Amino acid sequence: MPRVTTAFAAALALFMPIGRPLLVGLTPVVGIGAGLLTTQAAYSMSAEDWFDSGVAKAKRGDWQGAIADWTKVIEINPRFADAYSNRGVAKDELEDYQAAIADFNKAIEIKPRDADVYYNRGNAKGELKDYQGAIADYTKAIQINPALRQAYINRGIDLEIVGDPQGACSDWRKAVDLGHPYAIAWVRKNC
Repeated sequence: MPRVTTAFAAALALFMPIGRPLLVGLTPVVGIGAGLLTTQAAYSMSAEDWFDSGVAKAKRGDWQGAIADWTKVIEINPRFADAYSNRGVAKDELEDYQAAIADFNKAIEIKPRDADVYYNRGNAKGELKDYQGAIADYTKAIQINPALRQAYINRGIDLEIVGDPQGACSDWRKAVDLGHPYAIAWVRKNC
């Protein structure tokens, strides 16, 4: 037996009852290990727990903490569309618009009928002065949810920027019809 193996066997023999098979000697260790794994599982957080933690951090304005939590959600469940969407909003808040758009793209890939994600991606594109891209996203959001009044406001703003005041006024009037509290001021001032 090599010297290291002999030393290990001698040390192990000190802790094992004499005459017992190795398996029996390891049983308490395995039991302790299993107990640790069970305790760890009891205290580990699910994707939903991480998601909720991210929401709580976002409500406090801790965008970096929220991003970290939603990243954990995505590591646990890469198909959790709302985690991508919320992480995109947090990145948008931190003015990391390209990264926000990447997260919105992934959310749309997973959940293509979510009007809010198109709306949020439109906001990020608008911040990057991609007004046509923003208009397309607001249009898609409106197609999915025609009552999304803020999409009409934002699309109207971007339509005005690209030189379509009639389209802008049409959108702002629709926002008035939907009860947007500030749209009437836009219409009075610009239409």
